[in-house]
Amino acid sequence: MPAVLQERPPPSAAPLTDGRKSRTEQALVVAFMILPLLALAAAVPLAWGWGLSWLDIGLAGAFYVMSGLGVTVGFHRYFTHGSFKAKRPLRIALAVAGSIAFQGGVIGWVADHRRHHAFSDKDGDPHSPWLFGSGPGAVVRGFWHSHMGWLLGRDRTNARRFAPDLLSDRDVAAVDRLFLVLTVASLSLPALIGGLATWSWWGALTALFWAGLVRVAVLHHVTWSINSICHMVGNRPFAARDRSANVWWLAVLSFGESWHNLHHADPTCARHGVKRGQVDISARVVWVFEKLGWAHSVRWPTARRLERLSR
Repeated sequence: MPAVLQERPPPSAAPLTDGRKSRTEQALVVAFMILPLLALAAAVPLAWGWGLSWLDIGLAGAFYVMSGLGVTVGFHRYFTHGSFKAKRPLRIALAVAGSIAFQGGVIGWVADHRRHHAFSDKDGDPHSPWLFGSGPGAVVRGFWHSHMGWLLGRDRTNARRFAPDLLSDRDVAAVDRLFLVLTVASLSLPALIGGLATWSWWGALTALFWAGLVRVAVLHHVTWSINSICHMVGNRPFAARDRSANVWWLAVLSFGESWHNLHHADPTCARHGVKRGQVDISARVVWVFEKLGWAHSVRWPTARRLERLSR
């Protein structure tokens, strides 16, 4: 089975985009953005009105961790950057786990993110907050664009240029084709578990709301904040070619992704939080995979490399 590329540069002659999203695809993108957001807006008054059970909290936490690590460890550190190599069952599991996060299929996600790194904070970056200038109005517009506005664009990143390895991987391509099925499962599984655990339709409905829609909305905004906030404010101890920055208060919710400055200075590194006290849950999960023998060839940081990258 083809191995994940190690940041191999794409052919410069290939176009950045390849066609446009269909109206159906665009409608689904809007639905995936708006419905969880509406649920998040309703969460506080509904919690006050109906209460929030420990079962709902447990299911929401479990699905948040599963889908969040599917994105951070799977879609990002493994499939996009090749920070480690994984055995086939783990590769498939990571593709499935990331696909239940409502952030698109694995191939499109990886293509967008590799394009982001190729043109970070320059023309061609699909979601830089600095594409419109640095004045007050431009910053507000840039924040909206980088946080969620870019998802409304119709142009599709050219996967043949940015993710040819995944297109040729039969396992990954199969999971990518099942994205809509996995999206339905992402909502229906919490509802099924909640309904069976309480033996009631009400338990199924509250689990669908909290562990489905609200969980998706929170994870969406945490992930989108890496694109927006972590390219606008924060600490920059490492020499990156862009405005990527560390934002400490997002570290736990993002599983370590908000130590974003080191990531852009050294994209293939499996650990992003490398300084004392920088919690990086995703790196710890990769470490566990390595100890279990499920992952190998992990690109851990070295003192010499970090010294060279420091400002």
